[in-house]
Amino acid sequence: MSSTPHVINQSQARELLAQVDVPQILRKLFRDLASGQAVQPAQQLVEFPAGAGDFINYLGVLAEDGVYGVKTSPYIVREQGPLVTAWTLLMSMQTGQPLLLCDAAELTTARTAATTAVAVDALAPLSATRLAIIGSGKVAQAHLHYVKGLRDWESISLYSPSLHEDAETMNLLKDIEPRLSIADSREAAVQDADVIMLCTSSAGPVIDPACLSKPALITSISTNAPRAHEVPPQSLNDMQVFCDYRLTTPGSAGEMLIAGEQHGWDKRTIVGDLADLLSEKIQRPDYERHVLFRSIGLGLEDIALANAIYHLLP
Repeated sequence: MSSTPHVINQSQARELLAQVDVPQILRKLFRDLASGQAVQPAQQLVEFPAGAGDFINYLGVLAEDGVYGVKTSPYIVREQGPLVTAWTLLMSMQTGQPLLLCDAAELTTARTAATTAVAVDALAPLSATRLAIIGSGKVAQAHLHYVKGLRDWESISLYSPSLHEDAETMNLLKDIEPRLSIADSREAAVQDADVIMLCTSSAGPVIDPACLSKPALITSISTNAPRAHEVPPQSLNDMQVFCDYRLTTPGSAGEMLIAGEQHGWDKRTIVGDLADLLSEKIQRPDYERHVLFRSIGLGLEDIALANAIYHLLP
């Protein structure tokens, strides 16, 4: 017997996500991954003919919850600039029927930022007091929201080009965290920072860790641009590297691919991933060197949030 899935648009997803403890859902997900109750295949990249773009499928299985799913995200080349959308389909493992089709824009923003927050909580020194953020868009705002209460921050500094000309965004950021200070330069923002969150859509390096004044935790996310990276690939050789999922991230993260091909970096030097950290298989790192946490976004994260939204529906 076929069934029609619930269809959730972006505004509905935003409203429902506000009722969900996103970081806690992700913590459970990574513990399930560590215990074998979840399956995370590699991303699937499919190119459109004639350079018209591509799409990425993010897959995953949550056995304990009895669901699997896929987020599909196209990158469509257009004269007026690329178009990126994403939809998540949630399926029942019991009936084989679709349960939910959700505009994934809000899911993607929330899971990207909350995954970073889970990593910051697991990796940052307990004594960390200085937080820096590079970027000011929706993803950066979500990072600030999820991380602002994780440590007793004495300073939270943010830099984004041309932000001083965008009063509306500055007000949004201040509403999220009144203690936030807007830096005049990238260098000023990261000065003496304990944690630096890179929250950009840049295709190339945003900071050079070699220029930082002391060892720090640097977090980096992904964008759809080919081989996008926010730190110089060669810098991986000088850092303790962690990621969201060690079996799939090195095959997709731009700086890891380039570092392996051009700078002699070996993915086997990855210290651990979130499944390792949250199952306490590995310990919080020392900070004799910089620590990099790289996430590419996992299908399981989208599916876990879609499942949480599904269970809120009447």
